[in-house]
Amino acid sequence: QVHLVESGGGLVQAGDSLKLSCTDSGRTFNTYTIAWVRQAPGKEREIVAAMSSSGILIYYADSVKGRFTISRDNIKSTGYLQMNSLKPEDTAVYYCAARNLGRWPPRDFGSWGQGTQVTVSS
Repeated sequence: QVHLVESGGGLVQAGDSLKLSCTDSGRTFNTYTIAWVRQAPGKEREIVAAMSSSGILIYYADSVKGRFTISRDNIKSTGYLQMNSLKPEDTAVYYCAARNLGRWPPRDFGSWGQGTQVTVSS
């Protein structure tokens, strides 16, 4: 099983940066695709970034391309999302998620973190 724990959210001003972290305690981190998914009230779920188990395949949503960077350290069993040039429309709860590699980019996930709130003021 995959157990994901997130950290790094907060309240920032437009144009600022945040880095989110997601650590897996399930001991199978290196076998899973990881992703960052955000949910804002009244909006559809959006998969903002994903990375394959090897780190070779990478996906970004059009809304974050050029601003967000996904990375992972399989030795440390940790995934990261570096968020630069944040905008008010980035405000959401951000979740890390994991699944075995199937379709690319991934759409559904078997494991989820608890979520961390990111709020960007104008």
